[in-house]
Amino acid sequence: MSKPVVAIPCDFREFDGNVWHVVANQYVRAAVEGAGVMPFLIPALETGNDIDEILDRVDGVLASGARSNVHPSLYGREAKDTDGPFDPGRDATSLPLIRRALERGVPLFAICRGIQELNVALGGTLASEIQEQPGVWDHRKPDVSELDVAYGIRQDVIVKEGSCLAPVLGAGRVRVNSLHRQAIGATAPRLAVEAVADDGTIEAVSVIGAKAFAVGVQWHPEYWVRTDAPSASLFRAFGDAVRAYAARRMAA
Repeated sequence: MSKPVVAIPCDFREFDGNVWHVVANQYVRAAVEGAGVMPFLIPALETGNDIDEILDRVDGVLASGARSNVHPSLYGREAKDTDGPFDPGRDATSLPLIRRALERGVPLFAICRGIQELNVALGGTLASEIQEQPGVWDHRKPDVSELDVAYGIRQDVIVKEGSCLAPVLGAGRVRVNSLHRQAIGATAPRLAVEAVADDGTIEAVSVIGAKAFAVGVQWHPEYWVRTDAPSASLFRAFGDAVRAYAARRMAA
């Protein structure tokens, strides 16, 4: 039996004068090894992507992390120089893909930038430079060259009792690698908060009334999917939802 296919929106990046549509290997690897699916990379086009044509061909959507931030104009704010970098192609691809996937009941897993896209796509806002707010920790990635150190699991999140993540991760404290300088500001009306950090930062959400798995996390389970049990559990749950959707699609 062929593996189900998951769409991953690309980032639009420039290297040595050339522009590229790229996805970090850690997300591709986690999709294959952790969720047991085949990735389908979606170019970050400002115009030209047919969202329904894409979703007709896939069984899930993985909205990955990225260096860029969602443009503040998309949630009613004026952009400041410190809010960047921005990626208009990623915004124009990922936000409508998320909205339409939810409408069609396609499983969705949103990570880091992805959880922020999910919140904005459904009408929420983002808070920038959260480490400057009173009582909020510095969640930024350490400035070190060794990635295993930069992505080290060092922070607790508290998974809420009765949440949809509780059966996956267990309720209570879970140790994660949350690395970000932006976070959810005003939570979109359709999102339920699944987990928070001790400083109150929202670290996981789910879509209320979703037809399938629809979860966003602010941390990076893709990085340690091979060795960290909570990370592996998240990708396994996403993969199970994708396979269930693919089976229904085949039977229809």
